[in-house]
Amino acid sequence: MGLPRPHRRVRGVRGRLPVLLSVLVSLTLAVSCSALGPNRESPAPRPPWPSTSASVSMEERPVKPVPAVQPAGFAEPPPGRGLERYADQQVRWEPCKDGLQCADVLVPLDYAKPDGTAISLALARKPATGTRNLGSLFINPGGPGISGVSYVSYFSRSGLEDYDIVGWDPRGVAGSTPVQCVGSEVLDQYTAMDVSPDSAAEKTALIQANREFGVSCLARSGPLLQHVSTIETARDLDLLRRMLGNAPLRYFGSSYGTQIGAHYAQLFPKAVGRMVLDGAVDLTGDSGTSQAEGFEKALRTFAQWCADRQCSLGSNADKVEAAVVDLWTRLDGTPMQVGQRELSQQLAVTAVIFVLYENDKAWTYLLKSLEAAIQDGDGRTLLDLADQYNQRQPNGQYGQFNYSFPAIRCLDTDDGGIRDADRDAARTVKDAPTIGPFLGPNYLCPMWPVPAAPRPAKVTGPGAAPIVVVGTTGDPATPYENAVGMARQLESAVLITFTGEGHLAYGQSPCVQRLVRAYLVDGVVPADGSRC
Repeated sequence: MGLPRPHRRVRGVRGRLPVLLSVLVSLTLAVSCSALGPNRESPAPRPPWPSTSASVSMEERPVKPVPAVQPAGFAEPPPGRGLERYADQQVRWEPCKDGLQCADVLVPLDYAKPDGTAISLALARKPATGTRNLGSLFINPGGPGISGVSYVSYFSRSGLEDYDIVGWDPRGVAGSTPVQCVGSEVLDQYTAMDVSPDSAAEKTALIQANREFGVSCLARSGPLLQHVSTIETARDLDLLRRMLGNAPLRYFGSSYGTQIGAHYAQLFPKAVGRMVLDGAVDLTGDSGTSQAEGFEKALRTFAQWCADRQCSLGSNADKVEAAVVDLWTRLDGTPMQVGQRELSQQLAVTAVIFVLYENDKAWTYLLKSLEAAIQDGDGRTLLDLADQYNQRQPNGQYGQFNYSFPAIRCLDTDDGGIRDADRDAARTVKDAPTIGPFLGPNYLCPMWPVPAAPRPAKVTGPGAAPIVVVGTTGDPATPYENAVGMARQLESAVLITFTGEGHLAYGQSPCVQRLVRAYLVDGVVPADGSRC
């Protein structure tokens, strides 16, 4: 059975653009049918999600017994007792790819039982080349579920040469003890599946598919599925800090990596040294702007950019948006054949969202991709973009991110069951009427087989050293309002605002880079309210 996507995921990697553009250059030299037609200038909201079978639980997660399976990476703890047995580990760095040094260390599976089973974390570092020794700068790219080891290879360390740049794969992710779920052969259906049902039967099938996905993760991951929360990752980060010298934490977190940093500041405020959080998540739960609204705004900005250049999709922004929506709508009933595969509605939505993570440097290629599909019936470029987003390789294998993302997200997320998911989806359609109808309700977490992990009622980082929060006004994935809210809630935070488009500021703004580097290297705290 095909397996659905949850709501669009927050990804925290900037630096994809060169790869994205090179692929696009080489290639360009899943909801019900709505009433939208090619001449509609603005989309209309869809009706509320249909009711479903009474046999489906509407209120509670279907929590199941945890099987006694041990994924790769379960181990005996190091010698000693308690947490000190972990903090006392010697990190043995060895040469690895891209001129980096790599290591593996152990952390407790369950922090309430530090003398029980251990799991492994994979680390990588780029050694300092400067004359000053500033120790380690830990970095995290976001996700949740993206490899921090890989991030070290492309993180811009210009101006930060006095630091060892250290990344790690959080628990459940990639080279660390990984969450495992269904095989890649199922993920082709999973990533293509229509996630916005328009009948009770489709809704029931979607809920059941989500339930089966969660069960597959539990069957293959066992107790690990209960212990991949952000709180536990923040505790891991403190153990890593202690293993690498016990100095106050220097940390740069992007996107979801800001959540790790904020929770660290709540748990270990006195251990915070210099912390930068770029592309803040909604820490307050009430930022006022959802991710769907962020992408709605980005799509509108692209549409206006297109119309201003007299592009072939429409003479004004309404007509450009209508052309995109019409493509998505037509693909619901009639997917586009691409070789032996098909471009479904869901994959086409994924492709557009993937490019909207970037700023306007990528929009020419999004335009070419849409023109090829709309005018020529050629969906190759859109399908390739969706594959990149979904980490699908040419051989049909998928990246482990497809497992780690939902496992972390659902463990971190309280939910009110299917009814709340339907209400949230209806609000999304109202707040983001163009893109919202194609995102559908999030049934994955309400069907997750383990309960949500406890977390602090409010994260304020009491007594922490200054924390620099960076927000981009046109960021679709982590809307700017999140950064404003996080800077207000963290007691010691200051806010840098970057006026621009795309996800994250540090990789695209020399002004932001100057302010951040002055802070990380020399301790110069930027003025609250600084703008770039």
